[in-house]
Amino acid sequence: MEPVTHFLTGACIGRAGFNRKSAYATLAAVLAAEAADIDILWGFAGPVEELKHHRGITHTFIAVPVIAAVVVGVVWLIDRIRSSRAKPASGTGDVKRVKAPAALSWGWLYLTAMVAALSHLLLDWTNNYGVRPFFPFNPRWYMGSIVFIAEPLIWALLLLALIMPWLFGLADQEMGARRVRFRGRGWAIFALGGMVALWGWRGFEQQQALTMLAKTQVARDPVIRIALEPYPVNPYHWQAILETHDYYQTAEVNTFNPDSPVAITSDPQLDVMYKPADTPAVEAAKQTLLGRVYLDWGSWAVVRDVGPEPIPGVAPPNLPFNRPWTTVEFSDLRFSNSTLGRLRGQKSPLSGWVYIVDGRDEAAEGMGSREQKTNGTE
Repeated sequence: MEPVTHFLTGACIGRAGFNRKSAYATLAAVLAAEAADIDILWGFAGPVEELKHHRGITHTFIAVPVIAAVVVGVVWLIDRIRSSRAKPASGTGDVKRVKAPAALSWGWLYLTAMVAALSHLLLDWTNNYGVRPFFPFNPRWYMGSIVFIAEPLIWALLLLALIMPWLFGLADQEMGARRVRFRGRGWAIFALGGMVALWGWRGFEQQQALTMLAKTQVARDPVIRIALEPYPVNPYHWQAILETHDYYQTAEVNTFNPDSPVAITSDPQLDVMYKPADTPAVEAAKQTLLGRVYLDWGSWAVVRDVGPEPIPGVAPPNLPFNRPWTTVEFSDLRFSNSTLGRLRGQKSPLSGWVYIVDGRDEAAEGMGSREQKTNGTE
């Protein structure tokens, strides 16, 4: 998921009860919930390196205890800084102390950080990008594909859990009521439980969509495999991707009324994409760094030779007139729905490209409009 969901989930984990066990628990949960995405720093080494390492070692079970330990170390440093501010007041021997909301327990802090770090893996599994929790022992990508990568319904639940206690606190102040310590535990538990319930609902609807597809002939030829990709907000709306021997076909599935004649819609003219030919340039592109990384990650990858088509923002190879070059494009059908931009003449998000010269030599490669320089810089 995107960072907002991870941060808000960490805040709710801390306020669900861990903040009653130790000071700084909510801070530790927020930091640990997002810490795995530090791998985006690989983007400084280039877009292909970023794709290679994103959701890599930091998104694994073996990294969770390490991340938790690092977060506890950061909290220890913050505590030391805060403690150093408790200096004797000038002219007196008094000490100005910074009050913590609960006793400091390093054991509870570590457990809090562990739970929050695990939440990151779980959240990333729910969308269709995937995660490799058993890497490096098992490089397989796992994906639930039940929630869109940015889900407003989850934002609403988590924000409600953080805003409502604050509003009730303001109301209590107006009435002169006694201040409630650790306010918001019930709201945090409600939000986390609601998020799990939403996953269950979406998982049920996904299975319903699969059942509907099994009873309906969408493609005219035998289907090899099917994927269902989620849309945001609407749990009844799914994009189906069907693969046959010769082509891919997409379909829109609405599970709200499965018996409706328009519950599954697909246009054989617009929604069919024939598998591109494996030209020598395509085979050469598959052997590049981008090709190896993309095909490892892209479970629905499509690789096609689009001819001498320059990538916007990236200069094509500067060659003599008699030396041919071509662009090989990498895209993934999981990210081709109408929310992200369809493949009907448009560039798919998370697409990559390679300039191939003479049908065999790589001249440049990159993602989007970003070129991967050979020296690791952009």
